[in-house]
Amino acid sequence: MAAKKIRTPLTDDVVRGLRAGDAVEITGVVYQARDAAHKRLVALIDAGEDLPFELQGAVVYYMGPSPAKPGNVIGSAGPTTSGRMDAYAPLLMRRGLKGMIGKGLRTAEVKQAMQDETAVYFAATGGAGALLAQRIVGNEVIAYPELGAEAIARLEVKDFPAIVVNDCHGGDLYEEGRARYAKAE
Repeated sequence: MAAKKIRTPLTDDVVRGLRAGDAVEITGVVYQARDAAHKRLVALIDAGEDLPFELQGAVVYYMGPSPAKPGNVIGSAGPTTSGRMDAYAPLLMRRGLKGMIGKGLRTAEVKQAMQDETAVYFAATGGAGALLAQRIVGNEVIAYPELGAEAIARLEVKDFPAIVVNDCHGGDLYEEGRARYAKAE
């Protein structure tokens, strides 16, 4: 099955059309942000201040790149464990975040927020950071440069490969995979 081509910012209609297990290729702007940046975003929301990027329809990639070699846009760009952002994700989804890219399981609260807020969680292949970096064609730090690899960056991606793990309909690829495996025993 061919990958679904999707563009950012994501709309509710696009998110509703995605199902756990779908292969996608994402083109457009994706924001890099990890733990420290998420903590600062939530503090800005709590203080009623503006965020460094528009959350409505946004996709955030949980990633901290390695330094770029001369002539490259970015260094290795593999996903980091998504669970570290679970404390912040529901609030960001309520504010318009539509997509998250990372690796690993999400909490029940985050999966429920995806259903309530029409959002989606994609997995990128861990260990393939050098290959994923080839799909990043632009990289600009837009907030918190003092955080180094955990700064917020605006990434331009072209046909960035990912798999839908959790959809807004309650689908969970990890749970479905375990269930299939258990039947095979």
